[in-house]
Amino acid sequence: MTALDTASATNSPSRTQFIEEISLIIAAQDLTPTMMSQDFLKFSGIIPKEWELSKQPVLNPNFAQLNFTNGVGVTAQPGNITLSESLNNKNPEDLAIPLVGGNYIEKLPHAEYMGLSFSPKILLPFPDKPQLVRQYITGNLLGSGSWKRIGKAPVQAGINLMYYLERCQLTISISEAKLQKPQEQAITAILFSGNFNYNVNLGQDQPTDRTTQLRTFLDNWRTDLDEFREIVNQKFLDSGTTDSSPSIGETSLFPGQTL
Repeated sequence: MTALDTASATNSPSRTQFIEEISLIIAAQDLTPTMMSQDFLKFSGIIPKEWELSKQPVLNPNFAQLNFTNGVGVTAQPGNITLSESLNNKNPEDLAIPLVGGNYIEKLPHAEYMGLSFSPKILLPFPDKPQLVRQYITGNLLGSGSWKRIGKAPVQAGINLMYYLERCQLTISISEAKLQKPQEQAITAILFSGNFNYNVNLGQDQPTDRTTQLRTFLDNWRTDLDEFREIVNQKFLDSGTTDSSPSIGETSLFPGQTL
């Protein structure tokens, strides 16, 4: 099988840029969605008062969702709050959700925090050769086997990988996805989803409290983002890897980054 070249996504006449998004998930045992109103977030100083909603918010006992015109989303369910933001056309130092996450922890210091997850995503569209995405996952990453030849269409698969880093556990999911734009045909893409999981430890060997631990976890967000980008670029997209299996290509997704 030939290598899946990133030129299909980055140098195509119908060029479609890759898409990046980050999410920050804060888990707290006593968190309820009804707390997450726009007024509460602004009056408490968690978000700037000038932020404006992009559409009508959802607020009920089991689910809350607020979307702002700057691209930041806030979603709450019983036990956790998720902050999400697109990275496209933004420098990492200009991102809002690390600051908002820090404000949330500071303004609610007595919550029974359980942990924090930092979840970066990279969506790489292939508008010209959509079949290569499935071939890469089922061929390069999963190898051969009779399990592929069932039914009347090529099998569609996803992969979940788990790594143990010095500071936390990292899971990476790789799957086929569809990018849908208004009034346009859906584009096949490959989605890399990461999850850096940090758990609060209240044992005797951990002298710090919940909020202090969460602030320490949150401080790792830039390291996590850089490492996730490096893994995707160098371990999955770089055709110059020493692994004998074909890779996706040799083009870095991030300007100025050397593979």
